Amino acid sequence: MRRSSSLVAVASLAAAALALAAPAGQASAPNGVTVAHSCATPTQKDVMACKALRVTAGTPKSAHAESDLTAAAAPSGYGPASLQAAYNLPSSSGGSGQTVAIVDAYDDPNAEADLATYRSQFGLSACTTANGCFKKVNQTGGTSYPRADSGWAQEISLDADMVSAACPNCKILLVEAASATMANLGTAVNTAVSLGAKYVSNSYGGGETSSDATYDSTYFNHPGIAITVSSGDNGYGTEYPAASKYVTAVGGTSLKTSSTTRGWTDTVWSGAGSGCSSYDAKPTWQTDSGCAKRTIADVSAVADPNTGVAVYDTYRQSTGWMVFGGTSASAPLIAATYALAGAPSSGSYPASFPYAHTSALYDVTSGSNGSCTTAYLCTAAAGYDGPTGLGVPNGTAAFTG
Repeated sequence: MRRSSSLVAVASLAAAALALAAPAGQASAPNGVTVAHSCATPTQKDVMACKALRVTAGTPKSAHAESDLTAAAAPSGYGPASLQAAYNLPSSSGGSGQTVAIVDAYDDPNAEADLATYRSQFGLSACTTANGCFKKVNQTGGTSYPRADSGWAQEISLDADMVSAACPNCKILLVEAASATMANLGTAVNTAVSLGAKYVSNSYGGGETSSDATYDSTYFNHPGIAITVSSGDNGYGTEYPAASKYVTAVGGTSLKTSSTTRGWTDTVWSGAGSGCSSYDAKPTWQTDSGCAKRTIADVSAVADPNTGVAVYDTYRQSTGWMVFGGTSASAPLIAATYALAGAPSSGSYPASFPYAHTSALYDVTSGSNGSCTTAYLCTAAAGYDGPTGLGVPNGTAAFTG
């Protein structure tokens, strides 16, 4: 799907309906880089698309960030050192023994080998099946994997690399759904939880439907489990399962170095999804007054392809080192931040944790993702706003409870 100013302007209307079929084509980002959607837009109701955006031309602003920070040769795009510094995450402690699950559709045959290259490049410890750090299963927990898909393979690599970047000591459980239907992806979420993951990242979404309340109770109501979901990549407008009241909806920012005390600054990424759900009830911990139902998003992290992250993927047309953006980057980063914070308390809903610890987030106060009648739903403001929620991580305290 190609993004343009006209699409952004009508995104709030389009998100409520099923998107028309479109290939995973290329589009120009505002700052000159060209991007391509890894996954095609769904053509059927209740089918999801991954939210990975691959930079195909141009030079991202994050091109040399990692090598500048570490004084070592590094691929283009933000890597572990940059992301840990930007969000004040512990570089060598935390996350030990914690398992972050990434739920995706279809199979990536090269997932483990590509992850090994990423981690070796950045000096992270090996994470393999042999040492018990990495595990890949199908949506029912078995090892008869679904058919491979190159677009979703890029998504899988992005997810695994971002978990590694934020939480190098975490274990990674990859659960591959048989297809991109909500039923199959939801089954994979349930399998991830049944296999012991306390943190489950979902970098996909589709249009809201009247079935969402049923999906909520069937797949996402897991007290004591932190479930993160990408808010979307098409600007203002809502998607499911980000709209689920049981998940942490993760918006997107542009992340750049700055002369501030923090040394970094986040602004709204124009592609980040946000808005007011048409179907999902408002969770008790949300108190914004401009939306009677569930408001998206809750928190955010880097997602702008022009300030994108380094990813290694080699399946089919992939070329090895690439730069990616999309809220597919921010969702696994936030899932890994929950893991760094430690296991959620029994019976809790971790989506509520940031609302109890707003001072432990960097507030995002500038930028917009489109036009809307209720300004904070599409424009950054002090405190809560739609595109970035309560802000971006400042350490792990906002993700405890």
